[in-house]
Amino acid sequence: MDERLLDGLNPAQREAVLSDAAPLCILAGAGSGKTRVLTRRIARRVLDGSAEPGHVLALTFTRKAAGEMRTRLTALGVRDQVAAGTFHALAYAQLRRRWADTNVQPPTLAESKMPILGRLLPRRRDGGPPVVFADYASEIEWAKARMVRPAQYEREATAARRTPPVPAADMAGIYERYEEEKRRRGVIDFDDLLLLCGDALDDDAEFAAAQRWRFRHLFVDEFQDVNPVQHRLLTGWLGERLDLCVVGDPNQAIYSWNGADPTFLTQFGRRFPTAAVVHLDTNYRSSPQVLRMAAAVLPTAAMTPSRGDGPAPTVRSYDNEHAEANAIAGALARAHRNGTRWSSMAVLVRTNAQTLVFETACKKAKIPCRVRGGAVLDAPEVKDAIAGLQRARPGVPFRARIADIEATAADAPPERRQDLEAFVAMASEYEALDGAPSVPGFLSWLKTVRNDRAPGDNAEVVELATFHRAKGLEWHIVFVAGLERGLIPIGHATTPATEAEERRLLYVAVTRARVELHCSWAERRTFGTKSIPRSPSPWLDVLEDACSAGDARPTSSADWKRRIASEKAKLRPRRVGSAADPALLEALKVWRANAARATKVPAYVIFHDTTLAAVAEARPASPQELLDLPGLGPVKVARYGDALLAVVAQRAS
Repeated sequence: MDERLLDGLNPAQREAVLSDAAPLCILAGAGSGKTRVLTRRIARRVLDGSAEPGHVLALTFTRKAAGEMRTRLTALGVRDQVAAGTFHALAYAQLRRRWADTNVQPPTLAESKMPILGRLLPRRRDGGPPVVFADYASEIEWAKARMVRPAQYEREATAARRTPPVPAADMAGIYERYEEEKRRRGVIDFDDLLLLCGDALDDDAEFAAAQRWRFRHLFVDEFQDVNPVQHRLLTGWLGERLDLCVVGDPNQAIYSWNGADPTFLTQFGRRFPTAAVVHLDTNYRSSPQVLRMAAAVLPTAAMTPSRGDGPAPTVRSYDNEHAEANAIAGALARAHRNGTRWSSMAVLVRTNAQTLVFETACKKAKIPCRVRGGAVLDAPEVKDAIAGLQRARPGVPFRARIADIEATAADAPPERRQDLEAFVAMASEYEALDGAPSVPGFLSWLKTVRNDRAPGDNAEVVELATFHRAKGLEWHIVFVAGLERGLIPIGHATTPATEAEERRLLYVAVTRARVELHCSWAERRTFGTKSIPRSPSPWLDVLEDACSAGDARPTSSADWKRRIASEKAKLRPRRVGSAADPALLEALKVWRANAARATKVPAYVIFHDTTLAAVAEARPASPQELLDLPGLGPVKVARYGDALLAVVAQRAS
């Protein structure tokens, strides 16, 4: 074996590359070098003869990831022999070969569900706002990812607590009509590729044997994102063999809302009792200070750092979202003047709609930026709105068309409303530029906006991205913005499972930072024409605590692990206030009520009862003593610390 394959690897990484276990599960935390380990394991097996390169299959979730894997393998001496691709690409290739071999006319692959759904659904339902076809398409995609057929949909959707755009029984009927219309037209969609290939592997022994002969050594990246239909397909390719290696991180499982099932990773040992598990828990991406913040968000995901110290992360609040965006744009400009490349910085937010205000601020400050994924224009509900404009009859005034979209936004849930409202804002921007606005003129203008937003991957721009879009990426400086209740966690996350996924999503965002991390929220945010008071995310307190966790810095792995254990202990639920001075606690509550009235926010936004109880128990006499209490980070101490200390001092006197 070429010893260069082991250069620079730590003991756990070496074990993952060299292990002869089959199956093998590699649990790789954020920034732990999983792609390096996976490609070197493939190269090691090819070069030592335990795997034949022409029979290796590496499965990924994006074409970009597959391309990166092929590039790395080529650099390691494994050239143009290993197959690397997505589940959909491989399934389609196998189905096309099967159709050709059996002289079957291949069905047409539809690029989108929208044209078919557009024929099945009314533009408006019962005189209400326009129907958002993307909502129905998303529900069908969820069902197919879970291998739920139309006849099963109502039962399964109810059990999963889904909220389809119409009652579950009606949605089941629409799903059935959609499938019938596809059959009538001889069309399949992308979801069908996985279902049909899985059916063929189950039903056609000769076809299954051929695929299993072709691909004998299977490797799967991002295994926490596998959904049931993909897992069934993987099982079909694997057959009774055990030559399987999977890599994943349960702490980055953020797609279960769309059908992914992280239990395929977390319960891998149940499916394969002989499997070995290797843990990669050294982080090569982020500074110890960033990792401390990450451990505050998700204590179970604490990792050992390998980088040197960086600056302490910050948590700040701003008067409104425009002040937040302008301040971040100013910080980006200062960092660039000090030598940081634009492409080494990013602004991350929870929803697509939030990117618009940052794009505006960056353009105003002449900062080159890109909205990763197209942001607002790529939101499903906005695509539907654009499609509706394209189908519109001529003669209707432009403002009347936009008013229809505004009406749709008014009745949409918050996360969808924001995207539509951002789209309406773009329409207003166009109206200001065109003296005679029209639908065709607006659609043409949108093309120029989209072109502005889509430079190449290596462009020298600041990235503006949602947390989901940022997964798998990293930057020197990261701004995590909009840390507000209703956004983080998102308002519709109302169950323990969905709230846990929201926490993992914030963990993903925080761990994108290599050196600098800055978190912020807006005290007011505009929705439509109204400026609404906002409250901080319920998780902001632990982030503030992590920012002010003292200056003692671990110098060794053992020191760091002891520090992490200490941080975890601080984050455990703590009973406070049992020895609080009742009169002082009452005085603090009176002060809080007055402060809430003065700032026109709910009292809990100022401080929770438990925080006031902690103050009444500890009777702090200085800002530093305040910082030692739960629920009191630098931002709140800077804003309210003097007032708190004055109440305590008055009671003491």
